[in-house]
Amino acid sequence: MTTQSGTKQAPLLLMIAGGAQVYREYLLRSISTRFRIHLFDVAEPTWEREYLTGWSVLDKAIDGPAMAQIAKTMHDRAPISGVICWYEGRIHLAARVAGELGLRNGDPAVIWRLRDKAQTRAALTTAGIAQPRSIPVKTLDEALAAAQSVGYPAILKPRGFGASLGVVRVDDVGQLRERFSFTRDTPWPEQLFYSTDKPILVEECVSGEEVSIDSVVQDGKVAPLFVARKVLGYPPFAEEIGHYVDAADPLLTDPDLLTALQDTHTALGFLDGWTHTEFMLSQTGPQLIEVNGRLGGDMIPYLGQLATGIDPGLAAACVACGLPPDITPSLRRVAGIRFFYVEHDDTAIASIGFDAQRLPTSIECVATVAKPGDTVSPPPKSIAYGRIAFAIAVGDSIPDCRNVLDAAEEALVVSSL
Repeated sequence: MTTQSGTKQAPLLLMIAGGAQVYREYLLRSISTRFRIHLFDVAEPTWEREYLTGWSVLDKAIDGPAMAQIAKTMHDRAPISGVICWYEGRIHLAARVAGELGLRNGDPAVIWRLRDKAQTRAALTTAGIAQPRSIPVKTLDEALAAAQSVGYPAILKPRGFGASLGVVRVDDVGQLRERFSFTRDTPWPEQLFYSTDKPILVEECVSGEEVSIDSVVQDGKVAPLFVARKVLGYPPFAEEIGHYVDAADPLLTDPDLLTALQDTHTALGFLDGWTHTEFMLSQTGPQLIEVNGRLGGDMIPYLGQLATGIDPGLAAACVACGLPPDITPSLRRVAGIRFFYVEHDDTAIASIGFDAQRLPTSIECVATVAKPGDTVSPPPKSIAYGRIAFAIAVGDSIPDCRNVLDAAEEALVVSSL
């Protein structure tokens, strides 16, 4: 374990895992303007250093007791005001550390209830929250019996993964037999510590538009900030290929959705922090898909910032430290993101970039994720991790953003080996 620290005076925020620069730097940049940040991670920070006042390199970042002990030592020397984590694989450990320090969002059982989707379903069933019917299973035979109960089409999903890994729709018995191994064998980047007696969920397939809501929660009161309208691709797999956030989205004031959002958090016992909640807008009303105890991925909080002017990094840091966040919108725009993929499995990238001459002048930003020398595949071989680039647009409407993103897609130039 290696530790470096600084002395600048400001609220001290402990961050568990930093994430990829292309997706998370905007958060660190804004948080560092008002908070001291100490990072716990498995490697020496690189790009993060300019935003940090200290860091600890742990041999095992998934070692909760070791993390808690280091945090306690730090806390005794210089009080920590809050703990924050936006990496799904670490949020449970972050809650444990926060609990050991007596800070907000410090109940690991609550975070586990969110991470383990079977526990989520059980808690919401007890509370009478509208959601798809769901049955945990282990074997193909159990899955076949469960699908007969919930009906076809059905959804297969791992009970503790994220980023839509392992999620697939099946329309009949034949497809379930064919696709069950896809869900069963989809790997997670690291070991999960929850019961794997029945690691797969067979769920009712609810039709409608799927949306996500990023919210801050303080003392159990949920304040929704951004609604993202999902763009899905590569059926029957659940790849999210884009999102649109409208500052004036009517869902932000929809009474049925707001009631479902608050009731869901109350039923799960989530009191403090940031959540990313997904609903299906069905004909009978909103149905809860899942709740994640962290900021949304896919740059959704950044889209929210561009659309509304609300700074998600500062808001999340304030809530983690028990401070009032500034969540008053100052802008009224629409922002959208689109992710790009190669066409064929196992494509070896020779070069990748956007032709500046062909990019629309109204584009907000573009970024490449893949690098020359990488070998990448589109879904289903690579769910989420097969993205090679993305573009972000801001406009007055979703069609405006869509047109700009279409032009950006035409400007992406990829050559393969």
